[in-house]
Amino acid sequence: MKKIILLIAVFAVFTSCKTKVNEVVKPIDYTITAQEVKSIVSYLASDDLKGRDVGSKGIADAATYVEDKLKSYGTTPYFETYRDNFKVGDLDAFNVVGYLEGNDADLKNEFILIGAHYDHIGQSKTVANDSIANGANDNAAGTSGVLALAKYFGAKKSNKRSLLFVTFSAEEKGLLGSKHLANRLKDANLDLYTMINLEMIGVPFKDRDYQAFITGFDKSNLAETMNEYAGTKMVGFSDVAAKYSLFKRSDNYPFYEAFKVPSHTVSSCDLSNFDFYHHVDDEVDQLDYPFMTTLINNLAPVIEQITNASTKEIKLNEN
Repeated sequence: MKKIILLIAVFAVFTSCKTKVNEVVKPIDYTITAQEVKSIVSYLASDDLKGRDVGSKGIADAATYVEDKLKSYGTTPYFETYRDNFKVGDLDAFNVVGYLEGNDADLKNEFILIGAHYDHIGQSKTVANDSIANGANDNAAGTSGVLALAKYFGAKKSNKRSLLFVTFSAEEKGLLGSKHLANRLKDANLDLYTMINLEMIGVPFKDRDYQAFITGFDKSNLAETMNEYAGTKMVGFSDVAAKYSLFKRSDNYPFYEAFKVPSHTVSSCDLSNFDFYHHVDDEVDQLDYPFMTTLINNLAPVIEQITNASTKEIKLNEN
């Protein structure tokens, strides 16, 4: 009887091991969901934050929220804390900077910066008793993209180059936060490969053959490289962006000025497809979250290939 029991036990162990050996291990899914993106935008563009103006409690709360997200995604502070402090007149202001070190001994000394401004204008012209300029598209949307990409890379840990995930303050005051950080990093001799900024990615175009445009399209081969990596025409050229010099009007520009490296903004809104710029109706329910999520999930592997290319393939074009 003991022999029978022993044989049964051995058979059970063998069967269990065989099942584990033959078990299909599902690959980890790193995609970001529309629910996650909407949750971030909904907090940042809520009435409670009152338009995230510089010096307000609302933007301080937004900064804490961004810090907590970056920490939970596995990034660390690049400076002593996540905050990069500066002054706007007498007001305290702060960019939020998360750091993910590259995993290649040599390439980790080169940096890619992924950014978006998280401030907005506070209040705007009152419409239907509402004076809060929530700034959902401008630029809670872009901020959600930065955080989503931080989650992607923080979980995957595939980046050979080092990554900085930055949300800028005082963009609405004249790009003050990005100017401060660009100069600070330049003074520290940071080896910046490229800067990719996300601005107003909350609504799609209806008549374009691309998902988003990049500002300063002709200044580098970034668009060409991104489309090559994506295997489709993901980004394109906007006549409106060129007409109004949008290349110089967002947080990419101070990095272009300081470092003279490819620094561009990715956007799906050149104001021809959104009626609520700096308007109280730039609300959470105006955005297209499935579109935003698709764009972010398409950007992630493209940026990953930029991060892991053996050489600096993205270069400024000769004037």
